[in-house]
Amino acid sequence: MKKTVNLTKEGKAELEKELDSLIAQRPAIAERIATARAFGDLSENEEYSAARAEQKQVENRILEIEDILKNAKLIRGGARNKVAIGATVTIRLGGKKQTYSIVGPVEADPLNGKISDQSPIGKALLGHKADEDFVMPNGTKGKILEIS
Repeated sequence: MKKTVNLTKEGKAELEKELDSLIAQRPAIAERIATARAFGDLSENEEYSAARAEQKQVENRILEIEDILKNAKLIRGGARNKVAIGATVTIRLGGKKQTYSIVGPVEADPLNGKISDQSPIGKALLGHKADEDFVMPNGTKGKILEIS
């Protein structure tokens, strides 16, 4: 059974762009492999080994992205009266005001304000309304200031 992957429109576009970039790298990698192969003995040929390792990494990522896109379910923006996947939420937690976008695990990038709906903070926020309090799993209390 295939697992559905929740993606925002922006997240899908980013993955498609990365996929195009990786596919465009294939000819250059193949050329490096051919050039390194011409050096002779492959058992002690570092250039060949490095090019093959890069090829493997690129091909694995291509397969991973294709699988994600094949199983993607686009997150639709709906009513923003409750925190849901796709919402942008401004909260006050630990005395600090922070803004997060709630996304699926594939798109999560906490350093850039994108948190997974399956993360502890994501789970704590889901289903709450603006001006409601929420409690983190560690007991820390916060307040939802705005949902957009």
